[in-house]
Amino acid sequence: MATEQNYEELLNEAYKTIKPVESKTDRFEIPKVEGHIEGNKTIITNFKQICAYIRREPDHLLKFMLKELAAPGAMRGDRLILTRKISSSIINEKIKLYAENYVICKECKKPDTEIIKENRFNFIHCLACGAKKSLSKI
Repeated sequence: MATEQNYEELLNEAYKTIKPVESKTDRFEIPKVEGHIEGNKTIITNFKQICAYIRREPDHLLKFMLKELAAPGAMRGDRLILTRKISSSIINEKIKLYAENYVICKECKKPDTEIIKENRFNFIHCLACGAKKSLSKI
């Protein structure tokens, strides 16, 4: 080795090059729904992108949305088609409610969670703080 550095020098160099961790919780912004109304149907074109952003299965969010909006609907490709006229503000509110109940950790308020199933029960497990809380069925 041409140059040997001690541990503290290497550590200081690493701290200079890594990005600092933000302690703010407002980094989690769910994308707003995009779509349009066709006749008597509401079509959300970025439904799968929203699911990917919040790291949840589209079927889980779909079941929640259909129940909360009291509207029949189905997935077709990346789109969600609801057979009722619903404003985007109401849909955004329901997605925010879903995130509060099924995505954001109740302990540390971070969105770094996953839904795990143990026996017949579902739990939300926080990857940031390790908390685990039972979930109600949709």
